[in-house]
Amino acid sequence: MSDWVITAENLTKVYKMGEVEVHALRGLSLEIERGEVVSIMGPSGSGKSTLMNIIGCLDRPTSGAYILDGEAVSNLNDDQLASIRNRKVGFVFQSFNLLSRATAVYNVELPMRYAGVTRGRKERAREALEKVGLGDRLTHRPNELSGGQQQRVAIARALVNEPAILLADEPTGNLDTKSGEEIMHLLLNLNKERGTTLIIVTHDQDVAAQTGRSIRIRDGVVEAYR
Repeated sequence: MSDWVITAENLTKVYKMGEVEVHALRGLSLEIERGEVVSIMGPSGSGKSTLMNIIGCLDRPTSGAYILDGEAVSNLNDDQLASIRNRKVGFVFQSFNLLSRATAVYNVELPMRYAGVTRGRKERAREALEKVGLGDRLTHRPNELSGGQQQRVAIARALVNEPAILLADEPTGNLDTKSGEEIMHLLLNLNKERGTTLIIVTHDQDVAAQTGRSIRIRDGVVEAYR
């Protein structure tokens, strides 16, 4: 298997708004190695969100090739994209996106339910929560947890299916400084311990400075690497 977990070649994305065409990506290419920690930065309107949607299999490019963990996904239909997304991508969002009335362990079980896993779900969810330091919060609901604890639940949920990549969109954006530092420490430790490829979309220079490589997007292309 290739050392590249992500290969994107000449990606374009054109949105049609009436008679107007908006070119969000303009021949963007990049590669990300298995086990890397990468930050992706860029101003509003740079194409960063569009790129993230394609990397996360939430959307497909207008043209170009995208290979995720050895699978060509550029031309898959919606059902195929959903299957790849559930197997290959773990998502961590700024707003946590937890079910408010469900317990922590049930929230973590959700990706396994979508994947059709019927045996051992609760045990795997419990283990994932223990790995992020929430073994004593299994039956707590989101409103009974701090922001940092909610993000830990979200990280456990993202990792429970052992995805090829973990895609974190502003993971510290809704947290205070101390909680944000703890979440970054947790993410980086999980990368070291499990080798999970970690891709962080951020506007925070301090967060980007902690990643092994930073990719800056502007006007739909890669502007610079660090």
